[in-house]
Amino acid sequence: MSKHFEDAKYYLGRAAEHAKAGVKEELEPLETRVRDLIGQEEEEEPESSRLEKLQADLKALEERAEGEAREAVAAAREKVEAYRNREEPVEK
Repeated sequence: MSKHFEDAKYYLGRAAEHAKAGVKEELEPLETRVRDLIGQEEEEEPESSRLEKLQADLKALEERAEGEAREAVAAAREKVEAYRNREEPVEK
């Protein structure tokens, strides 16, 4: 994978983490106030957030792309080796 894509993936993940933390921080007082008004205790975090699912999907996609790239490189190497091993006509 290109270094640019690796960097972009890293910074995209960091940006998502910071955005999630910022939204949570901004909405926390409102959530507490609403829970107090309706008399409900805090909920537990859901098992898997949308971000975690997205990250898992991206990881699977990355692994698939790496596998396909390895297969393409192996096939290209085989073709080059076959081309090199064929007999050259003798020049007169």
